[in-house]
Amino acid sequence: MIHVEHLYKSIGKTSILNDVCLHVGEGEVVGLLGPNGAGKSTMMKVLTGLWKAEKGRVEVCGVDVLLNPDEVHRHIGYLPEQNPLYADMYVREYLLFVARMRKSNQQSAVSNQQAVEHLIDLVGLTPQANKRIRELSKGYKQRVGLAAAMMGDPEVLILDEPTTGLDPNQLEDIRALIRDLGKHHTVILSTHILQEVKAICSRVIIIDHGQIRLDQPLNEIEDLEQTFKQATHE
Repeated sequence: MIHVEHLYKSIGKTSILNDVCLHVGEGEVVGLLGPNGAGKSTMMKVLTGLWKAEKGRVEVCGVDVLLNPDEVHRHIGYLPEQNPLYADMYVREYLLFVARMRKSNQQSAVSNQQAVEHLIDLVGLTPQANKRIRELSKGYKQRVGLAAAMMGDPEVLILDEPTTGLDPNQLEDIRALIRDLGKHHTVILSTHILQEVKAICSRVIIIDHGQIRLDQPLNEIEDLEQTFKQATHE
């Protein structure tokens, strides 16, 4: 599903990713853990084709990301850390706009409408669907972002810090939603919150200073906090 081999990425003279190798199979929910500045967001931008690496191979759903970044967008739903929403648009209006962007020109308006209504229901936005996005709480804005990422039913979901800034109730709602999404999608979840990984993920990848320090199923890790400290030398 996702294959990364000997990946290098620098910004200016600063090395961000250094010889990264990882493989994620179909249906896995993977937590990408690391301290701030470890390279998590950079990794996600490279996986989505938004940033191009200097060296290495990245393949998602059989598509070479470095050679065909536009093609890989058909297979990936991406929620960046800064959720890019149009605050003055209504929820349903915005999701219809995303549907038109994600689908081909041959996709009918009826099909777009059906896809939007399905996602509105799936992520629990029905009571908010006729509100402007700027009127929503942070938790509901995250739901809008998740719905947009899921448009077109991509095989892979890449979520960068999806619960940052949420209150405890919103936090649990979004975690439950992501767990449900993991039943039908391959999910890579970036976070620096250990509890997030425990609540959602089946596998842990720890990255620090641009290198993979640990890659292991969660159920094989007895003490995630201690493992994280050892892997990141904290």
